[in-house]
Amino acid sequence: MISTRTGSGAHTSLMISGSERVIFDPAGSFRADVVPIKNDVLYGITPNVERAYRSSHARETHFARIQTIEVTPQQAEIALQLAKQMGPVSSAYCANSTSRLLQQVPGFEQIGTTFYPVKLSEQFGQIPGVSTTEYRENDDADLQKGLAANNALLNQQSGALAQ
Repeated sequence: MISTRTGSGAHTSLMISGSERVIFDPAGSFRADVVPIKNDVLYGITPNVERAYRSSHARETHFARIQTIEVTPQQAEIALQLAKQMGPVSSAYCANSTSRLLQQVPGFEQIGTTFYPVKLSEQFGQIPGVSTTEYRENDDADLQKGLAANNALLNQQSGALAQ
């Protein structure tokens, strides 16, 4: 998540599609009634949850820089296990913990430890095969409003599926 005003990084997270699809959201604020969380790992990441996560963070004051790369099942599983082992991350350590996690995944050893989300994004973007897009919304600058709105939407979608 990057500030639209200053270009500085505000948050880093990592979606992992291994034997489970999770988001490692270190020191993150995303909460949804239908999304189990343990030690900064969000579980059960469906396409609807992924959209809600992205939408919650993209707002008038911030956009989401989304970087993707295909990895082997072994790499994904290593990343998944490392995320589960990280434990809860202290505030302002999102990029630091994510960079340390990535360094331990074969093929990502060149990632240097950093506290800065934009610096981590720049390093990650240099890896062959990484694609980068931006997701923007112009809704209210208040993150808590976005989180609440997307939680309500996920609850509504979940209720519709149960009927």
